[in-house]
Amino acid sequence: MYFRGRTVALLLVFAVLFSSLATAAVAGDGSLLSQVTGSSFLSGNKAPVSGKDVEGLEDNLNKLKEAYGTIKSRYIHDVDDQKLIDGAIRGMVESLDDPYSAYMDKKTAKQFHSSMESSFQGIGAEVTMKKGRVTIVSPFKGSPAEKAGLRPEDQIVKVNDISLEGMDLNEAVAKIKGPKGSKARLEVLRPGQDELMKVTVVRDEIPIETVHSRMLEDKIGKIEITQFSEDTSKEVTKQLDKLEEKGMKGLVIDVRGNPGGLLPSVLEILEKLLPEGKMLMMTEDKSGNKVEYRAEEGKKKKYPIIVLTDKGSASASEILAGAMKSAGYPTVGQTTFGKGTVQTAEDFSDGSNLKLTMAKWLTPEGKWIHKKGIKPDVKAKLPDYYRAAPPQPDKLLKRDQSSHHVKNLQLVLEGLGYRPDRTDGYFSEQTATAVKAFQKTHKLKMTGEVDKKTALKLQEEFIKMLRKPDSDLQLRVGVETLKKKMK
Repeated sequence: MYFRGRTVALLLVFAVLFSSLATAAVAGDGSLLSQVTGSSFLSGNKAPVSGKDVEGLEDNLNKLKEAYGTIKSRYIHDVDDQKLIDGAIRGMVESLDDPYSAYMDKKTAKQFHSSMESSFQGIGAEVTMKKGRVTIVSPFKGSPAEKAGLRPEDQIVKVNDISLEGMDLNEAVAKIKGPKGSKARLEVLRPGQDELMKVTVVRDEIPIETVHSRMLEDKIGKIEITQFSEDTSKEVTKQLDKLEEKGMKGLVIDVRGNPGGLLPSVLEILEKLLPEGKMLMMTEDKSGNKVEYRAEEGKKKKYPIIVLTDKGSASASEILAGAMKSAGYPTVGQTTFGKGTVQTAEDFSDGSNLKLTMAKWLTPEGKWIHKKGIKPDVKAKLPDYYRAAPPQPDKLLKRDQSSHHVKNLQLVLEGLGYRPDRTDGYFSEQTATAVKAFQKTHKLKMTGEVDKKTALKLQEEFIKMLRKPDSDLQLRVGVETLKKKMK
């Protein structure tokens, strides 16, 4: 393919490939990717398979045929031929032990192809498979998953009483997603907590708006990029121009919770931020062949820039952070997710699809950040209440109860400025007093108990608080870091 005059050897699908809880939200297949980037893997065609590549298969073909024939002739039930073939291919891919490679049958592939629409229905979170468990990379901003308190690294164990153990990622996603208004009752294991959390998420329509901007105090602009999709680069350009017209003196680029997306999108954005000739990234294939990507049209910005990252910043977000860091722009926050591999997705003639890891991507210095992430130049740890899940509306919390639900309630109250005397999960008298104070402020019945109305209001106010600049410790540290550069 060609990208701004540059021959790009790989069509890359990044980020945990948008395999979201709400939809197998992925960017990329032969037809869709060709619309986005102009070709498919290696010059617009599938890479040819040589005789050497299939030598191992030729040696074991008789064994494969024998197994197929034995099943067809002796297995007690009738077996669909296509189901056997799908299972054989899926088994080969699963044997790779690579969470980012997957085989999708015709039905799953169809969902895969429709995932780049302007919206989708679900709970709105990005997931991957880690150590056999469905693990959240990041909930989408404003999604039901975010409102319910789901966080990066949460592990989803059950959905509506169905265990996800033993399922591949696509099967698990199919269990979690669903139509608007339906409920996903999740059992979640959060790192650092011994008990399973029970979280009910009401699925909704999830609009895909990837860029948000605003002007902060002291003429500091902030651009938040939630994922890198087809139109993200154009929107960043539009929002950047508006901020510059308003006299912006410094820029914060926020990719916290951004699971990644399309390579052309992030490269186009980097072209706008970094000067001509600056290295953006490299890729390295199976044979060790490397391809360099450099800015070709950009100019150095007259104002300082910092990049905000966290554990939910993955893949394409890490490419952006790595390129900016290499160019001398500091990163602030937490170490990123650590996804340093590249996938392509190709259709078979019957409509099924193979998504396969094809290469590594490297930082401009040639570092592979896979499973390591990019460490921030300035660390900014989030407060304890950030890890809390707001109370669920279907679970009454009251005096003398003791559970992780109460502990989360206490952390939420503390974050909102209502002070319980403890955060150990015991619903004390002072906790009840704090709940009453919250209820009084928001004109709710002052019972000191967390019923459905109180729980929903706590969710609303907690999310609102987390989004306020003054409550965002990492943003505050980022702004202070930027101000030093502005002097």
